[in-house]
Amino acid sequence: MTAPAPVSTPPQVLARCRDLVRPALRAAVGGLHPWVGEMASYAFGWCEVGGAPVDAPGGKGVRQALAVLGAEAAGAPAASGVPAAVAVELVHAFSLLHDDIMDGDTTRRRRPAVWRAYGTGPAVLAGDALFALAVRTLADSPGAVRLLSGALADLVRGQADDLLFATRPWTGVSAREYRVMAEHKTGALLGCAVALGARLGGAPEAVVGDLDRAGRQLGVAFQLVDDVLGIWGDPAVTGKPVHGDLRERKKTYPVLAALGTPAGPRLAGLLDTPGRAEEAAALIEEAGGRTAALAEAHRHTERAEALLAGLPLASADLLDLLDFLVLRDL
Repeated sequence: MTAPAPVSTPPQVLARCRDLVRPALRAAVGGLHPWVGEMASYAFGWCEVGGAPVDAPGGKGVRQALAVLGAEAAGAPAASGVPAAVAVELVHAFSLLHDDIMDGDTTRRRRPAVWRAYGTGPAVLAGDALFALAVRTLADSPGAVRLLSGALADLVRGQADDLLFATRPWTGVSAREYRVMAEHKTGALLGCAVALGARLGGAPEAVVGDLDRAGRQLGVAFQLVDDVLGIWGDPAVTGKPVHGDLRERKKTYPVLAALGTPAGPRLAGLLDTPGRAEEAAALIEEAGGRTAALAEAHRHTERAEALLAGLPLASADLLDLLDFLVLRDL
């Protein structure tokens, strides 16, 4: 009797996809101007300032994994999704470089952010180069470029809304506005990743569209979990200071949910007072903000799963990855 094939765990799936995509990603970055390529390599955790090789902490590779799994879901070899994986990973890195500048974040994955390590102007240039390289990576597939361009437009809309939220009073942002922002800022690229992989894998247009929508739902859930980790996450795991989002006065979902309870006025006072982040975090949890954010994340995950359940997918790994991503580090 033939032994059943071993079942891959989500971390193993992520590692498999990273190993598949890494050579192509390194080759793409290697074609950049040497100085710009060094900054990009630093952003990916491949080198130190000056170019000395290092194995620094990188991201989990969620977007590149979704692109590979999208191709496999279409019944194509995993390699078919590699160009999509490279493109979305380049766009993600570009967005992080620019986000850190706009948000004034000085660290990224427990190292100085690129703009702190190299300067603001050079970091902007590196981000621009990664953006251009992402588009060039898909140049042989006009349909894929259109899909990526649409996601980029939504990403910009989401980032614009997120920046504008900071100019409003604490009670001036609704939960609905937050969800729209999260779908654009985070969900658009996750949806694009899995849809691009499926498109390059030859999936029908209707399947590509449903995968895009499922990825967007996953993106909202992913952002909601990030919001929870941004307040209560372990700095050793997240690479961010505890209560960091509160100190930066970010209008994240747990905060918005708690502000809508009787504890809202007191919470707003704590959020407006320097040095009260720990008290604010405790009050948000007591008022149900953390629970509300996680419940909302699960609702969006269920919507993603429902979309995927209606598709003729050839990859079980894609479904298995969803809950893992939402429950990560919690």
